[in-house]
Amino acid sequence: MKKAFLILLAAALLAPSAFAGGGQEKAGAAQKTIVLRLADNQPIGYPTVLGDEDFARRVNEYTKGRIKIEVYPQGQLGGEKSAIEQVQFGGIDFTRVSISPLSDFQPLLNALQMPYLYRNAEHMWKVLNGEIGEYFLNSMADKNFVGLVYYDSGARNFYSTKKPIYTVADMKGMKIRVQESSLMMGLVQALGAVPTPMAYGDVYSALQTGVIDGAENNWPSYDSSSHHEVAKYYSIDEHTRVPEMIIASKITMDKLPKEDQEIIKKAARESQAVQIKSWAEYEKKSEAKVQAAGSKINKIRDQAEFAAAMAPLYQTQLNDAQRAWVEKIRAVK
Repeated sequence: MKKAFLILLAAALLAPSAFAGGGQEKAGAAQKTIVLRLADNQPIGYPTVLGDEDFARRVNEYTKGRIKIEVYPQGQLGGEKSAIEQVQFGGIDFTRVSISPLSDFQPLLNALQMPYLYRNAEHMWKVLNGEIGEYFLNSMADKNFVGLVYYDSGARNFYSTKKPIYTVADMKGMKIRVQESSLMMGLVQALGAVPTPMAYGDVYSALQTGVIDGAENNWPSYDSSSHHEVAKYYSIDEHTRVPEMIIASKITMDKLPKEDQEIIKKAARESQAVQIKSWAEYEKKSEAKVQAAGSKINKIRDQAEFAAAMAPLYQTQLNDAQRAWVEKIRAVK
């Protein structure tokens, strides 16, 4: 009897999982539960993680527990680029990432993150939740991904140590910290400022000591990094809105019945409202906090002036196909 039990136990341990990648199949008395993994590099409670968790809850609810998505925040399964690679090859089932690193895998996405592309948040969501956004989600299949939904990451603005920014002329000669990105360097240079690539962790001291005159980021980052302590002028120009995306492994999705694939897509779309609401609340808290700490907030006078300076950048950074998509995006009313 004992020998028979050990043989059965060994067989169970050696049995293959339901998926070659991150998914596992757990056998229960009444049903089999498919367990899938979702990676996010942001901390617990961050708006994207709250969106992830809502997505996971809905999938569990709609499948009556047959499919369980486990959310791994805080980069537990790797950084954004690593997570994308793992999803591409089926090692992880889902990840939530910015389309910025994702564009290295699908260059067409660069058309969605150009500076001064969207007139405002409403325009961006009309694009992303319309035919254009759907096309870009579907374009991920060529790279072994399934694009599920877009999430919000707000708009990025300039902040500085010495003066507010109202016009393009105000930026002339200013040393502005940027990410190590040709797009961001080109953006700052086109505005007459001096792009200064620098590690994020070095920005506070560089602002404090005058190595740089300013930087750029969204409200929550301006707050959480404490940059508002050393750069009190926050000038709202909304130069970039870079969407986030939840992508699934095509390897994982292809192993699921069509019905379950549709459930996953539906749950992801429905989680968007929760994530957008969470982001708006997060931004408001950050804005209130930095204002209470003495930050001086202003809006630029004419965004069209800033946008016009980007014409050369659109020529050097995009190919003909990407520029065609930019025109379609701008035409959305």
